[in-house]
Amino acid sequence: MSLMEFKQAPWRFSHGTYQKSALAMSPAPEYASSEVLLSSLYRTIGFAAVSEGSVPQAGSDLDKRIQKLRKKNQTQPSGAVLSVDSWYTVLHGILESPKLPNQSSKRFVQVTPLVPGTSLFSGSARLSSNSWPAGSLIRRMVCLGSKDAESAQQLWKLLFEALSVNDRDDFFARWLEQETSSWNQDVDIWALAPIPDGESTTLTPPDFQDIHFLPARRFVKDLQAIMQAKDAMTRRQWTSLLEAVLRLGAVSHVTWLCDVHARVWSSLSAVLGTGINLNEQEIRKAIFPETPQYMAYGGKALQGIKDKVSSYLNARLGINALLWSLTQIGAPYEGDIASSKGIAMLCLHIKKNRDALLSIGTLETITDIREQETRALLCKKGIGSNLLEFARHALGQRQTAVPLLRGYDQGYILKKKGNSSSSPWIVSLGPVAVLALVHCALAGMVGPRSIQKLVLHLEAYGLTVDKHEIARNDLGHQLRMLGLVLDSPDAESGMLLLPPFHTSQILQGSEHE
Repeated sequence: MSLMEFKQAPWRFSHGTYQKSALAMSPAPEYASSEVLLSSLYRTIGFAAVSEGSVPQAGSDLDKRIQKLRKKNQTQPSGAVLSVDSWYTVLHGILESPKLPNQSSKRFVQVTPLVPGTSLFSGSARLSSNSWPAGSLIRRMVCLGSKDAESAQQLWKLLFEALSVNDRDDFFARWLEQETSSWNQDVDIWALAPIPDGESTTLTPPDFQDIHFLPARRFVKDLQAIMQAKDAMTRRQWTSLLEAVLRLGAVSHVTWLCDVHARVWSSLSAVLGTGINLNEQEIRKAIFPETPQYMAYGGKALQGIKDKVSSYLNARLGINALLWSLTQIGAPYEGDIASSKGIAMLCLHIKKNRDALLSIGTLETITDIREQETRALLCKKGIGSNLLEFARHALGQRQTAVPLLRGYDQGYILKKKGNSSSSPWIVSLGPVAVLALVHCALAGMVGPRSIQKLVLHLEAYGLTVDKHEIARNDLGHQLRMLGLVLDSPDAESGMLLLPPFHTSQILQGSEHE
């Protein structure tokens, strides 16, 4: 592979040093609803032998098998409790998840990911054999949000246990898991799939301790809080809360990666352009954002995310072109590019080889590639378009083909401002998302707390809220409707938060702090 070959297909051929970086998005996210995130997480954590691409066909095969049994008036398979007609009603009625407007004419099985067994035939990102593994994104978030590989593996195991159906789950969930295993012809064994060694990379201790804003770290803590609350509700209620945390955490993490990419490229291009020298502390401050604002409550969100995605694409092109240029001049960089120390070493390496890099026209090559990939950099096609689609569907309230089912999704972060298809998406938390985030904000605490706790919690995901506006906006309305606040003239904004569940005890697993 050479610089010239990279120039011809810059999105297909990334440099090896970039590909193995813990900060690289590999694979880059595409479409995924909250249910796709959870279904894929089931497969990633417990069905290692099941590929994402096999899921649509498995759903089609199951549906055909049921239709065949119905036509021939045959009985249900051994171990199943329901008749063929009853099981068909469960899949296409009780458990059915609403289709999108552009899917109304398509026939496929899509059910609520209530138990692991449903993920074997439903919940794929695409209705084809080339779906991206959304669960691997959650796995990488667990790694980056944990202080070391051992802590990440421990949390991954606890998550597997929480996702498993056992005696602590309600009767319906236990029955459904048994029933799905009876109807699936090739029963795959539900067993923990540990985090692969190649993906267990975490941030270096100095970076992990000094970084003030790290959505993955907030996500890890919230994951613990959500797991702690499992026994306080039904399986369906718990998976809804989990989905709300997954969707906000995943999009915030991806946006953070875009932000970090842009900052890394800014530092590298400064060294290449001016020869300036940056030490490790300066690099850490430069590449990791301290208090970013990715979304503002009540405001439009997608344009801000689009800007971050565009800056990520620009940075990805520049970083890879620079790495390939170093290889071409015979001075390849072999360190890491996922830590302050590694980036500082790369900056020094660039400075030492700056004259050679300029002599082969590295800056001109990067400019040429940008001009060549203008539509991609504007997010009109390719990775950028996919990332925007991911953010829109992961955060946005589900738009359903059947209008009567438009209230199905209550864990959204974005909603339409009006009823028109062209209405903008604004930041507005659904009731399930409010419940989940208030619980996580108050985890480990006893009794009411200031509304500021929720404000700071949302800011840890890059979502800013004016605490003085909460009492008057729809967030305050949701909090009151759900019984999550006490009006107090002595409190900030005149409101005190109340824990939604009786699980306010000190969280175990403080190693993730």
